[in-house]
Amino acid sequence: MLQENYRPMDKNDWQGRIDSVINYDAFRWHQWVKPLDLNRDDLEPFEGKVGFAFIGFPSDEGVKRNKGRTGTAKGPESIRKELSHLPCSFSEKVKLFDAGNIICKNRTLEENQKHLGEAVEKILSLNLFPIVLGGGHAVAFGHYKGILSHLRKENEKPNIGIINFDAHFDIRPYPNGGTSGTMFRQIADVCEEEDINYSYMCVGIQKHSNTVDLFKTAEGLGANYILAKDIRNGDSWNLLETIDKFMRTQDHIYMTICADVFSTAYAPGVSATQPLGLEPEKVLNFMKYILKSKKVISFDIAEVSPRFDQDNTTANLAAVLIFSVVNTISKMNNLSI
Repeated sequence: MLQENYRPMDKNDWQGRIDSVINYDAFRWHQWVKPLDLNRDDLEPFEGKVGFAFIGFPSDEGVKRNKGRTGTAKGPESIRKELSHLPCSFSEKVKLFDAGNIICKNRTLEENQKHLGEAVEKILSLNLFPIVLGGGHAVAFGHYKGILSHLRKENEKPNIGIINFDAHFDIRPYPNGGTSGTMFRQIADVCEEEDINYSYMCVGIQKHSNTVDLFKTAEGLGANYILAKDIRNGDSWNLLETIDKFMRTQDHIYMTICADVFSTAYAPGVSATQPLGLEPEKVLNFMKYILKSKKVISFDIAEVSPRFDQDNTTANLAAVLIFSVVNTISKMNNLSI
């Protein structure tokens, strides 16, 4: 399938302290994660109750095209380093797999997005929950296409809602090709061309980071959004009701996070910093609420840029968010410790 455009898990990506080799309660993620080579012909669907598969997208070509500060290509490596140290606070029945990386060097963004879509489709077909590690947020277009291809095996017009935690709409026009600021406009165009429902909600929008034209474009596309200032100052229950209203009309939800939605105090390692960004605790509350709908089919985090990070703060935050995804889903399936 992916052939030379893909690199399976490198065991050197998962290293860390070992307190015990027999006591599972003392295990960390680097001791529990197993390799998953998507190019193997003998793969069978996962028969357990809950399984997760990481796939890296080490590309910042979309950021470069968007005239942003490059550096996100090192994001997957940095995030995995932080994931390695996390404790296994879920049942042994919960399995973690690493499906490796899409090889993005010396290839176009469009090629890389296509290959990511193939990888996500394969992971979903194996009955695993994909967790995609960016890379620039252009990861979202390939990720969505993979989800769409998988769901189309059973329904020609699947109903997929997108919930994006982001300071930016990322719905710019793309006359010269896609960037890290165009993905959700590209998805809207795919939906229009193929007569599929386009459902997009962006949580954490900054008024100072989006032009008036982008707000008008969002309204024209029927996109939903919640402003960052309303999250900082508003009533969380009313905001949860807004999210719930959106989710009720969806069959499946793709949840994506751009690290620049957070305040620079928590996420300095991003292309576009946000001094008035969100606090992670509030985002975590929203994430858990969305996950408990049992409609979330896949997840990614993008725009972690080690080049600008301080003491791996942003990568560590990304790991904590992923930790929350894994443990929330495990708890929902009565597989937490």
